[in-house]
Amino acid sequence: MLIARLIADPATLETRLDAATKALEAAALKLAHAQMLDFCGDVLQLELVADDVASLRTILLEHFGPCDGLIAHDEIRVPQLFVSDMDSTMIGQECIDELADYANIKPQIAEITERAMQGELDFESALRERVDLLAGLDKGAIERCLTERIRPNPGARVLVETLKARGCRTVLVTGGFHHFADPVAEQIGFERVVGNRLEVAGGKLTGGLVGAITDSSVKQHVLEEEAAKLGEGALTMAAGDGANDIPMLAASTYGIAYHAKPKARDAANGWIDRGDLTALLKLLEIREEDWVA
Repeated sequence: MLIARLIADPATLETRLDAATKALEAAALKLAHAQMLDFCGDVLQLELVADDVASLRTILLEHFGPCDGLIAHDEIRVPQLFVSDMDSTMIGQECIDELADYANIKPQIAEITERAMQGELDFESALRERVDLLAGLDKGAIERCLTERIRPNPGARVLVETLKARGCRTVLVTGGFHHFADPVAEQIGFERVVGNRLEVAGGKLTGGLVGAITDSSVKQHVLEEEAAKLGEGALTMAAGDGANDIPMLAASTYGIAYHAKPKARDAANGWIDRGDLTALLKLLEIREEDWVA
């Protein structure tokens, strides 16, 4: 049995469901039941006698997209752990790209960032190459960038605070930098931060990093480490948008691809393509009156 929840355009939902049902039948995915959830009129729940998550996701995206969705093998419940990427997930920017603008090299760095997110480049090599290009930039540019450029994505704080209110542990894990992630985590409400550290000497960036690199394997390790503390069978949710998030998304109970690159979406059983981060609360069946503002 698979359970899928969807938020799509209500004006065309009925006709899309008819077409999707035929496509599901053709793919040997038997639709057992479909209903709009009582608590929220725009969430459609489908119950299927099937086990092929990838084929189901493909059909749902084809017939209902752009939409927000989540597929699970069991009843969908509020997770005990939420681990999220930062750049282009919890915030709307790529911090290193914005910081590079203060050194007048944003196009060079943004091109490398995009290729890394698409999974075309080795993450660590791409990170070190970009950081090296920032050598000599005044440390004060970080604070200016935070103040002038970096903004949480819509719904980020409501999502995190609402999950925390229901006993969920929240962790921000990023291939970006503590100089940005620590204040962002405080603003949004995350309880733990894992990330990289820019090396600074004499008030300027050296072009180097301090300590080990937070890459895709570290993101997965953090998810599994935190889940182990909660005990066997802990429900986990992870959110991200790029190739560096794939192992974390694949290892979580609910892997959420947030307005993501194709490879990240393919690794996830949940996705946000239409709405903001509060769509996750609807997919988890948390009533809006219970959201923490």
